[in-house]
Amino acid sequence: MASFLPGFFLSLSLILAIGAQNAFVLRQGLRRLHVFWVCLTCATCDAVLIAAGVAGFGALAEAVPWFEPLMRYGGATFLIWYGWRNARSALKGGAVLDVAGENTQSLSAAILTVLALTWLNPHVYLDTVVLIGSISSQYPDRLIFGVGAVLASFTFFFSLGYGARLLAPLFANPRAWQVLDGIIALTMWAIALKLLLL
Repeated sequence: MASFLPGFFLSLSLILAIGAQNAFVLRQGLRRLHVFWVCLTCATCDAVLIAAGVAGFGALAEAVPWFEPLMRYGGATFLIWYGWRNARSALKGGAVLDVAGENTQSLSAAILTVLALTWLNPHVYLDTVVLIGSISSQYPDRLIFGVGAVLASFTFFFSLGYGARLLAPLFANPRAWQVLDGIIALTMWAIALKLLLL
């Protein structure tokens, strides 16, 4: 427990802040669309990155000079585009939560969006590979520290995805969707701006 709990709580604290990935999981949870696969993909990607960090690949990532700028500008471009889609949806309005209605987004489109939101975000690498990886070396059992961090990721994403259903009555109102889409758009653009100004 001396290594497990610090790993769990460090990982949880890093992914609690609303970001591109979390906003997408929340939206999918509200729509009850591919929730299991979206949550599993997010948590599995985190697990891979955490494992890489705990195994010592943070130093390798820092040693490749072109990797960070490539991810930063690629991630900013994607976030600007994704924010624009949500802003357009917020301005257009008219969306409601219709659980019984037909959902048109394919599973492959949802998974590709999650993968892009994850792998094109440089902060994901900094949080998982570099930060968790470097902090894990300070604990007696790096493997157990990593297991705690991975379990936190699985716990968070599945709680967010399936817990979003509790907000379903609120999102039966079209105005709530407009507000959510607006918040997501502003969040994406704020992250993109931060990446461009690094």
